[in-house]
Amino acid sequence: MKVRLALFLLFASLSIPCVSKEKIDSSMCALDVACLIGDRLVKETPFAYKLELESNSNIFNGIQKVDFGRNYTVGRPAVAYAYTQLTTQEDREFIVQLGHNDACMIWLNGQEVYRKEGCRELVFLYEERSIELPFRVALKLKKGINTLLIKSVGRCEKWQVYLQPPTMKGAVVEEQDYPEIGLNRMEQVDKSIASVTNWLIIGPFSGEKGLNPIYPPEKNQEFGFMYAGLKGPVTWTIPKIDIIGNLIDSKPWGTNYHWNYHNGGLAWAMKVLSEMTGKTKYGKYADEFCDFQLRSVPFISYEKNVLGKDNVPNGLLTNTPLLDFKLAPSLPFIYRLRKEASFVNRAEYLSFIDSMLVYAKEKQIRLPGYSLFTRVTPQKYTTWVDDMFMGIPFLIQAALFSNTDADREYYFNDAANQILDFNKIVWDETADLYVHARYSDSDKKMPHWSRANGWGMWAMSEVLLYLPENHLHYREILKHFRKHAKSLIRYQNERGFWPNVVDYPESRDEVSGTAIFVMAMARGIREKWLDRKIYQPVVEKAWNAIKTQIDKNGTVYNICYGTMCTDDVNYYINRPFYEDDTHGLFAVLFAAMEIHKLVEK
Repeated sequence: MKVRLALFLLFASLSIPCVSKEKIDSSMCALDVACLIGDRLVKETPFAYKLELESNSNIFNGIQKVDFGRNYTVGRPAVAYAYTQLTTQEDREFIVQLGHNDACMIWLNGQEVYRKEGCRELVFLYEERSIELPFRVALKLKKGINTLLIKSVGRCEKWQVYLQPPTMKGAVVEEQDYPEIGLNRMEQVDKSIASVTNWLIIGPFSGEKGLNPIYPPEKNQEFGFMYAGLKGPVTWTIPKIDIIGNLIDSKPWGTNYHWNYHNGGLAWAMKVLSEMTGKTKYGKYADEFCDFQLRSVPFISYEKNVLGKDNVPNGLLTNTPLLDFKLAPSLPFIYRLRKEASFVNRAEYLSFIDSMLVYAKEKQIRLPGYSLFTRVTPQKYTTWVDDMFMGIPFLIQAALFSNTDADREYYFNDAANQILDFNKIVWDETADLYVHARYSDSDKKMPHWSRANGWGMWAMSEVLLYLPENHLHYREILKHFRKHAKSLIRYQNERGFWPNVVDYPESRDEVSGTAIFVMAMARGIREKWLDRKIYQPVVEKAWNAIKTQIDKNGTVYNICYGTMCTDDVNYYINRPFYEDDTHGLFAVLFAAMEIHKLVEK
């Protein structure tokens, strides 16, 4: 581990590499830089779906679904079977979660391992980054190929069986050795079939007596032959293959218009850029982002609730109880409602934002004994500094959007109280920096990740911008903002950047965290929260460093990929970097606009 870290630090200690394409002119004004990025986004973002066959993985590391009802609509009780193979490199026990809405049996290598009678509603427990299924079965896999046969009774409206390994709830863990699943090792099945499905199914047979009748497929699986079924001869076939809507030109971090907080943030930035420049095309981009998501809801609901596809590309639009996919991406919606009294589908925006206000007040979990938003991943009551940005700016917008003094006061108070509570939980007094997250039942100290510190500073700046100066907590929040800013300037390197892990100078220079610090400090100077003589040279040096990572096409380089949380600093140091990851794009846009207000306007 030490050798690997030393080698990485030796490499990372070198200055951030120059961009491969022609760099922008170093004298380009900040607003022109923002427009350069905005123009490319307008040109290259389609806001459309690409229809394609659903993807099929042969690694059993996610949900597997067999939807008998899509193939067999019989109008009376019926039985069907599903067959696949599991391959492992050693003898092992493998726990599988199950969900099914009628009686079900499972055989592993010809031995019955699971049986449950009864008709029930198929219920998923949607958690922040996982889906929990209600039943369990332990599969004792032998080294090599194992056969898995499912017998299912269909009497309910839906006739489906779901299987998955136990979910990891988003934790950073050692890579798991998951079994191979599917038909790839069957000589009787062509590879073209194995590439699109992991299952063979056969049916329907009579289900009037439930699981009790024994039909030929459970005694001996013969492929290419006919059996006597409920309505005549039946043979093995495959489940119906569906077409889903994928997003166009997806990158490792997604696309500009995935439903995610950083893409909602990007739309928000484009709306503000439109106001600042008077160029309507940037505002149109933001509106199209919002309209695309609203139009997508029925389609996504159909894919998830009718087709049973829980991993569709934009599926986080629905049934995802996490601020990243609730309040933060909703910022351009509520911002437009505040700014525009009338537009065609304003009623849809209002309905959407009403649901988010209810979520903020009643549904998002909070840390017991505190007011702040918390999470159940990677364990219950993990407090992430990220959630200062994921929730608090929305609360501020909600206060500004409120129709009553009572609502306005509620949201301002909630935002201010959360700032103070986050500072109690995730602020590290010994370093005067934010740790990325903290478990409620552990003293483990997580690293001082750059972008996480940015989220905290950004949230404080939003509160300070709008909270009345005579508010009970205004001066305490301002004091902490100044303390954080003073601490951060110690870690800016000679190149103008902040390292990806703030207090690890050997870690790689990173654009998104640097851009957020630029934005918040420039805002602080302009609002007279920070001393111009001290902080303006810091901000200008950082902004000039950021400009070295932007080319004439408007591409922004060296942005750290998203993370989970862990106390292992090497996890953060070794995160991949990408160009045009929207975590960085929207931070750079806001930084450019604040620099324009501070220096050039």
